[in-house]
Amino acid sequence: MIDLSGKTALVTGANSGIGLEVCVQLASAGARVWMVARNQERGEAALADVKARSGSDQVSLLLCDFASQKSTRALADEVLGAIERLDILINNAGSVSSRRRLTEDGIEQTFAVNHLGYFLLTNLLLERVVASAPARIVNVASTGHRRGTLDFDDLGFERGYQIMRAYGRSKLANVLFTRELAERLQGTDVTVNCLHPGAVATHIWSHAPWFARPVLAIAKRFMITAEEGGDRIFYLAAGSEVAGKSGGYYDKNRAVDPSALARDSELGKRLWQVSADLVGLG
Repeated sequence: MIDLSGKTALVTGANSGIGLEVCVQLASAGARVWMVARNQERGEAALADVKARSGSDQVSLLLCDFASQKSTRALADEVLGAIERLDILINNAGSVSSRRRLTEDGIEQTFAVNHLGYFLLTNLLLERVVASAPARIVNVASTGHRRGTLDFDDLGFERGYQIMRAYGRSKLANVLFTRELAERLQGTDVTVNCLHPGAVATHIWSHAPWFARPVLAIAKRFMITAEEGGDRIFYLAAGSEVAGKSGGYYDKNRAVDPSALARDSELGKRLWQVSADLVGLG
């Protein structure tokens, strides 16, 4: 039994699915858990659920819309003001969109939420995480990254937007970000890994186009449960087997090679700089 007493964890996308389930596991293991949700009502329902199932009252709710850089910065400020140490950061919030949408910052929504949300929040909290070492960062990616591409001249798919192309690009960015961050964190005793949690029947695909829904309805019969997906996140967040390991991409709790593009270190460095410019980190 893993004992996380005295540890503090922050989980984004925590109001449902795998994010909710890993919060239950973290709280059950004794961690002080901060759940991040976009919607107050759903967030409060999830908070009550985690407390009831874990038997812990050391669980709190924070709100953030990762489509907004202003909201993400406000979350970081709130976290830094409320949390003295941050042992586990789990970037899980995600979004897909059946048609191309721009955020208030003028960025394609899927890329903004799924990648820049991870990138901005992690960088804003990084000093606190490093000060809490040994600490872990877990980025929820996807096997969908294997079909992802990067075109720095058209990151937002002004030409040829498709839901899965946008999703694949954002998940490729997750893996590249993880690997580049791992290099930057060498010697800090902070590890960062990413994973494909499995094909999980969650609400993220509720925005899929109408013509894809019959296929998804069939596919969901073969998907794993949110609890099983949460187990795989927990493994990277707390498992002793991965202590000290960093920069990995995991599938079914095994480190595997990501796509060739995801292993391109120069591409990762360029993505980091472009991402920093897009979120105003310089």
